[in-house]
Amino acid sequence: MLSDAPRSGAPVTFTPEQVTQVLAVPCESPELSHRPIDFWTAREIADEVTLRKIVTSISTSHVGRLLRSAMLQPHRNQYWLNTTEKDPLLFQQQVENVCQTYLDAPKLNIESNTHTVCVDEMSGVQALERDAPTISMQPGTPERIEANYTRHGTQCLIGNWDVVEGQMISPTVGDTRTEADFVAHIDRLVSSDASSKWVLVMDNLNTHQSESMVNLVARDEGIEESTLGKKGRSGVQKSMATCQEFLSDASHRIRIVFTPKHASWLNQIEVIFGIIARRIIRRGNFKSTAALRDRILAFIEYYNTKFAKSFRWTFTGRPVATKTDKRPRTWKEDWVDQVSVGKLRRSCSATCGLRQ
Repeated sequence: MLSDAPRSGAPVTFTPEQVTQVLAVPCESPELSHRPIDFWTAREIADEVTLRKIVTSISTSHVGRLLRSAMLQPHRNQYWLNTTEKDPLLFQQQVENVCQTYLDAPKLNIESNTHTVCVDEMSGVQALERDAPTISMQPGTPERIEANYTRHGTQCLIGNWDVVEGQMISPTVGDTRTEADFVAHIDRLVSSDASSKWVLVMDNLNTHQSESMVNLVARDEGIEESTLGKKGRSGVQKSMATCQEFLSDASHRIRIVFTPKHASWLNQIEVIFGIIARRIIRRGNFKSTAALRDRILAFIEYYNTKFAKSFRWTFTGRPVATKTDKRPRTWKEDWVDQVSVGKLRRSCSATCGLRQ
């Protein structure tokens, strides 16, 4: 069988050292090179490495190939948020507390009839009416949406994500998101099952740890409001910190677990808000705020029926030790199976005892 003998191939144009230096340029801020831009393009990288005399010359297309081979994409970016909590130990403790709340949710739901619910607001949702009808997609042509629109106001969605059931429950859509609005929403939520306990995961917004929220929990516990002190002066109502401590009391039927400051990514409901934004808001065409409200509520009902499923939350607040960690199917399935196995064993033990 005939075949080509090994050959050296074309001579290398750039040394490994030069390639490394070329790839280092897009990893730097353009400001360091006195360029008034926010990110590098292949053309500007080629110009910069030539000015620095890293290479004598290099084409834009070759720079593009080098970027692709190194999986560098200067044109892309992602947003992220730093926490404002200055104490790293406290931040770590709070993160682990939220994660443990999620991991404990199935057990609490089955053993002590406790609902674990993520709560947050999706505010400023605009009711935009397009000035022209949307043109449906055709082969080779995507859907075309009119860029100009008329504003008809905004709505605020206050949502509740049931961690175990994997559903949005008792949503509120209204014109405002005042302290009174939020407290009324929570009151309606916990009243939907007055015999159960509630664990609510939410962020540190003022309305989430307000005087009205403290009064709501106090009434539910049979605590006289007069014993709570005065807002900003004494007792439980003295400060946000004292209110938060009271609302986080594990002995209450209604307990709030607060995420760390600027760490709302720990709240599972943010994922659902993203789905709502992509599926009905981004391309939406609403002639009124009432139409927007009806569409949001209709989508939530549709999502609960067709797609709702609890998240497979495996994050404990610390990095995963190995990649071989087993992931559960869903929390509810695992705990239901455990309870069923326990009942079966007790039944078998009783039967064997009777036979003896």
